[in-house]
Amino acid sequence: MLPKRRLSHVRGYLELGMLAEAEAELAQVRGPEAETTEALTLKTAVLHERQDWPGVRSIARELVHREEADAAVWITLAYATRRADSLLAAQMILLQAEKLFPREATIQFNLGCYACQRGDLAEARRRVDRAVELDPKFAEVAGTDPDLEPLRRAAPPA
Repeated sequence: MLPKRRLSHVRGYLELGMLAEAEAELAQVRGPEAETTEALTLKTAVLHERQDWPGVRSIARELVHREEADAAVWITLAYATRRADSLLAAQMILLQAEKLFPREATIQFNLGCYACQRGDLAEARRRVDRAVELDPKFAEVAGTDPDLEPLRRAAPPA
């Protein structure tokens, strides 16, 4: 089977929640095709589902080098780094990404979550408000994200 078709199958299996099938199909992609950005992106999705944060982090680092202009790879790297290493290490990644993507709402939101977890509620509020300004869907997310519980418990801004 053609590698492109296999990668399409991997994507389909992931969308259906069929992780074992996605992994089996991905294992059949070998050689140079296994190292394409598309294949590596799908591998990060599989590893994410497995909660293999060091694995996701490793591949996401490579993807950041290849696709520096893609905010999503920076966000993936930070997400995995937070879980594999520390919140501070993830924050450093997003602060660097923020310089490249100052209008990326997800970066602002995640930096707000990190600030909240560090106890800097003023910074958290500023970041979350900015994320909502950039993308209103984050207003709903902010109401349920567990990282922001301290911010929700705090008095609203004056």
